[in-house]
Amino acid sequence: MTVAQLLARAKRRDFPPAVLLLGQEAYERRRIKQGLMAQFQENGLAQLDLQETTLAAVLDDARALSLFASDRMIWVVNAEAALPYVSKSAAEDDTEAEPAGAGGGDAAALAAYLQDPTPGVLLVFEAIRFDFEGEDKRRLDRVRKFYGAVREVVELRRFAAHEARAEGESLARRAGLAIPPEALDLLVESLGADMARIEVEIEKLALYAGSRPVSAEEIASLVPEARSTTIFALVNALGRRDRTHALELLDTLASEGIYLPLALAFLSTQFRCALAAREAGLRSAQQVQAHFSRLGMQMWGSRAEQVWQTASKFSQPQLERAMKLISKADRGLRDARPDDRIVMEEFLLQLTG
Repeated sequence: MTVAQLLARAKRRDFPPAVLLLGQEAYERRRIKQGLMAQFQENGLAQLDLQETTLAAVLDDARALSLFASDRMIWVVNAEAALPYVSKSAAEDDTEAEPAGAGGGDAAALAAYLQDPTPGVLLVFEAIRFDFEGEDKRRLDRVRKFYGAVREVVELRRFAAHEARAEGESLARRAGLAIPPEALDLLVESLGADMARIEVEIEKLALYAGSRPVSAEEIASLVPEARSTTIFALVNALGRRDRTHALELLDTLASEGIYLPLALAFLSTQFRCALAAREAGLRSAQQVQAHFSRLGMQMWGSRAEQVWQTASKFSQPQLERAMKLISKADRGLRDARPDDRIVMEEFLLQLTG
């Protein structure tokens, strides 16, 4: 099922008993959540977290009849936490360990519920930890298999550059923003085709520019986090062992004229914080933020989420190896060399090997 098909069914109030959202694309996930929430009364909405409760408790809630709403939607986050735990040896071997939730789930109980679901109740399971490429694909397949009884599955795949550009054009038209093609290309490329960020920046640019066209120079000055967002996209690509996309993002950084030793310094900080989070046994972005705050290191919510995602994509041995490779690349950048980019490309090739 596509996002458009799900939203069309929602407008007709033709709700399936359960939907599984797979993937990390935040823009499409927000569209789905807003579109579905609009079809329910406020007292018919609930959100549960499988890191804090069990799948059995979620199903009990779904079976309970409400005195205040005829139709209900239960949005279930961290759906991966319901999966049975893998063996310790497997987890140490290739980071297959699932996030610690309130307890393993029972796929048979979910299948039994969906054979006779409660009328008027929509369950939405949100599984956003893993992506569709690299080592994440195997883990995502485990999630898909566990929730096999859920027939309606929406894959939230990352936008390709041309798809992000087309969607960006549509957003700009709706916002009344006049943006030349070259300026839109710069916005999409600098943000790594991250549609959630593109949507936010288009809204900001529309407020800033009004009815006049916005230039590429203004985008470069008004999107201060574009560079760090591209670098974080590079961290995500490294986490998926997606060598091709990692090299493409390195090309984006180089074409923007970013000083590559600074990019390596950002990567070093990101991996070092992720390693500290791993060693401390942190299990969520909230725990990451609280932990580093106690240590006297200020960390805002989005930064804590970035650190947590990096820690979840790499095992502790992999993070330690990454730090060694970063140290080696740092020495290479300081030595006599033909080009900083060659050193960085070698670093990416070794880390994704």
